[in-house]
Amino acid sequence: MRIVLGVSAGIAAYKACELLRLLTESGHQVRVVPTPAALNFVGAATWAALSGQPVETSPWESVHEVPHVRLGQQADLVMVVPATANLLARAAAGMSDDLLTAVLLTARCPVVFAPAMHTEMWEHAATQANVAALRSRGCVVLDPASGRLTGQDTGPGRLPEPAELFAVAERVLSRGTQALVADLGGRTFVVSAGGTREELDPVRYLGNWSSGKQGYALARTAASRGAAITLVAANTELPDPAGVRVIRVTSAAQLRDAVLAAAPAADAIVMAAAVADFRPATRSEAKIKKTGAQPDSIVLAQNPDIVRDLVAARQRPGQLIVAFGAETGDVLVNGREKLTRKGCDLLVVNQVGNGLAFGTADNEVTVLGADGTEVKLPRAGKDEIADQLWDIVAARLPALAR
Repeated sequence: MRIVLGVSAGIAAYKACELLRLLTESGHQVRVVPTPAALNFVGAATWAALSGQPVETSPWESVHEVPHVRLGQQADLVMVVPATANLLARAAAGMSDDLLTAVLLTARCPVVFAPAMHTEMWEHAATQANVAALRSRGCVVLDPASGRLTGQDTGPGRLPEPAELFAVAERVLSRGTQALVADLGGRTFVVSAGGTREELDPVRYLGNWSSGKQGYALARTAASRGAAITLVAANTELPDPAGVRVIRVTSAAQLRDAVLAAAPAADAIVMAAAVADFRPATRSEAKIKKTGAQPDSIVLAQNPDIVRDLVAARQRPGQLIVAFGAETGDVLVNGREKLTRKGCDLLVVNQVGNGLAFGTADNEVTVLGADGTEVKLPRAGKDEIADQLWDIVAARLPALAR
């Protein structure tokens, strides 16, 4: 695939070097187009060496090739990393005062911006208006990560990690012409992922084998399609997906609180986390010691059913609630019973255990609808399964007000 990697003048430009390496090693042909000021951070020689392609910043260079038109016309993806407040403003205004902004005007392929700047600049009304304008035109503008910024500052505005930006690029490219417009733009989703842990004592817990990979894939793919995502993550070791707000929790009770707090603003809530049905009725304040005597039995208490709580609390018209059901046998029978009991709109049911689903790179699921529908998604990578699930969800959501 032919990718234009735009680089604007932010300190995070050095991270784009790693993204460039990931893209080229995956077989993509990458043309780096920095803004003139971006060369203050990473020089043209570095970009040329890493990409194997010429590096230009002005439409007045290599004029016989008409680069300000040809690069945009021929690209399969244009990705701007980092996108500064200045670059976003010029792109939103339709300016073409350097080669990169001219390419953005001529591009007829998906365009992804990965903003990075200080918190105050990101939160400024002018920047937010520019982001809204770009999103309304079908561009994907990822929300920045939160963390350490230049100097001593900390907050939202950090560039997501290169590996996660690479994952976004791969997801956008995988959708081909479907990705020309960010079809989930304007949507807000809540996704849960991972497996909850219920403490027995300060060092032990009851848990499960969920890795969080399917939930993270759901968050990553939705962000690559323009949605605003809150990911409630329980006990995963996965890096934060680019463009996603992540809330980390441990127990079922904490996950319930976080999901219910985020739910009112969501068009859809997808409960992909493996939530413990039970917890120890009491938690020992000290480590339970092995004394040689027969240990006391562990008395269990039932955890709340978070999906049923979401259904009961639902006030947003048209809000869709999607649950996951992990089964070890009689998958469809148990799934239908669970769908009825929980009262959700869709139940994504799959067989787990013995090397299936938990911790794997692929999945195979059946989507059961409260309206009696049944859609089987054959075994595929979890990102591909996630895209297909979002297609099903998007088809059931009410149209956005324009």
